[in-house]
Amino acid sequence: MKIVIAPDSFKGSVSAMEAAIAIEKGVKNAFSNAKTVLLPVADGGEGTLETLVSATNGEKVYEKVNGPLGKEVNAHFGVLGDRSTCVIEMAVASGLNLIEEDERNPMLTTTYGTGELIKEALDKGYRNFVLAIGGSATNDGGAGMLQALGMQLIDKEGKEIGYGGGELGKIHYISTENFDKRIKESTFLIASDVENPFVGEKGASHVFGPQKGATDEMVEILDQNLLHFANHVEKNTGVRLHDMPGAGAAGGIGGAFLAFFPSNMKRGIEVVLEYASFDEALNGADLVITGEGKVDFQTAYGKTPMGVAQAAQRKGVPTIILAGAVGENIRNLYKNGVVGIFSIINQPMSLENAMKEAENLLEKSVEQICRTYFWNGFQ
Repeated sequence: MKIVIAPDSFKGSVSAMEAAIAIEKGVKNAFSNAKTVLLPVADGGEGTLETLVSATNGEKVYEKVNGPLGKEVNAHFGVLGDRSTCVIEMAVASGLNLIEEDERNPMLTTTYGTGELIKEALDKGYRNFVLAIGGSATNDGGAGMLQALGMQLIDKEGKEIGYGGGELGKIHYISTENFDKRIKESTFLIASDVENPFVGEKGASHVFGPQKGATDEMVEILDQNLLHFANHVEKNTGVRLHDMPGAGAAGGIGGAFLAFFPSNMKRGIEVVLEYASFDEALNGADLVITGEGKVDFQTAYGKTPMGVAQAAQRKGVPTIILAGAVGENIRNLYKNGVVGIFSIINQPMSLENAMKEAENLLEKSVEQICRTYFWNGFQ
């Protein structure tokens, strides 16, 4: 038999690769002669860079940049196996994981470090980019990123505004005179599942601001500041970000890319599966096993297991989903080639223990699932 193993990370517990290895062990425990193909995946958020670099035999390039609050952080970008495509993962430079919970404040956090990574990649000659923009700590509309690349956001006194979403309301005009000219020579593929507009009740500030530390009062200020920024962007470029789907991704940086970069946006999992040659891996496969930390009704809206199952269904290969927790309203997943959804928890235990034992739980669960699924053959 041939089994394709394509999990996402189980957040806070195991990486996508660690999960894939544990699943493979379970398969081999049941059927030692089974052929396995390990393709750990991601949906455009954290882990996307690692996944793409691993899948294409690429490499990482390490750089020091300014983190979300201006403190220097060790970051990196990826170079894929073609040696011409560069992957920028926003989370490694401007991610929520880089600051303590009590430091979260989208009035102050900036995307400047993400811009620095792009500039470093441009300096090294790269012109083809994949941008993974999940996991951000920011709500600055990508302003910091634009500033790092030479764009000037000027206040009424003729000075550059500061960093963070709280500064956007001071913009008097935008100067693109010193904006990096190499950007026009490049292509940017934005890996994102977010369809939220730039502003409004479903915009970046209202929907994502609170998880980044914004109070109700901050949310209103941030939304008004993004509206002010969007008005200036429209005046400068003719691009109306206000209600544009996807412009609100990652605190509005999606909008900055759509307005000022030669770019297009695509579902994160589709980008990853394409670069990982997932369709090719499915040839001759009997089963796909995928999973992530929690599966619920949201999974059907483009998360990793759904994307994997849909791709497998197109090739007539069934999919099994594993999760630490299985929530409500998952029936829609069964319409997309999923034949089973299983929690790996095998006895009462705390969340802490479940996360600690995730690899062992994955291995044990997969062995039992495989023995059941293939009971009538493949011995």
